[in-house]
Amino acid sequence: MKEQLDEIIISRAIVEEFTKDFLNFLESDVAIIGAGPAGLICGYFLAKAGKKVVIFERNLSVGGGMWGGGMMLNKCVFQESSKSILDEIGVKTFKYQEGYYITDSLETVSVLCASAIKAGARIFNLISIEDVMIRKDRVTGVVLNWSAVGLANFHVDPLTARAKYVVDATGHSAEVARIITGKIGKKLLTPTGDFLGEKPMWAEVGEEKILENTKEIYPGLYAAGMASNAVFGSPRMGPIFGGMLLSGQRAARLITT
Repeated sequence: MKEQLDEIIISRAIVEEFTKDFLNFLESDVAIIGAGPAGLICGYFLAKAGKKVVIFERNLSVGGGMWGGGMMLNKCVFQESSKSILDEIGVKTFKYQEGYYITDSLETVSVLCASAIKAGARIFNLISIEDVMIRKDRVTGVVLNWSAVGLANFHVDPLTARAKYVVDATGHSAEVARIITGKIGKKLLTPTGDFLGEKPMWAEVGEEKILENTKEIYPGLYAAGMASNAVFGSPRMGPIFGGMLLSGQRAARLITT
């Protein structure tokens, strides 16, 4: 039987349903900026705990650099301490040798994304953060614009989204933290108040420090994933991803306790 399809109904369905979602999430418990591994797993655990969670991702795809594994070899390495998270969400792991586990990067990102969404987090891609809202010395929301607006260098005014907490999970660039220092000066909760910057690669130290650095970096604003090491001046860790998951989990725990 031939189906009758109307292009206007298709268009109306997309616009109406997207608009409903977007309006609903203009206010949330937690707004996570960046849908890399740390942001996705943070969203998963927060939503699982009953929080209303929105994740804004500037790119078309989620997952950050995890898709490419190491140097576009699409395998990911995880250490023993993070395996329980992979097991919980259903990512297949292969034991390479004692303490080292391998996953397929495409499967890993796909499962991370699906797990966050199924837990209740809402992801909006192609949206960038260009500013924050601060009230009484506390971050209370973020300022949004389409990523294409920034790429085209158009002068188009943004919109805003209010949240009780914001998580900077933007990776190496730590974009939200940089906005803070750029707008109001050295007010971060670092030893100097400034953005300290990422140090050269040292996997062992980077993975150790990432949990220590996953914390509130300004009232109402938390850092997770590589953003936390960039804020506090710790090394990057390269293509091992356990710290990303553990950091996202820790940020979620800090916000919910």
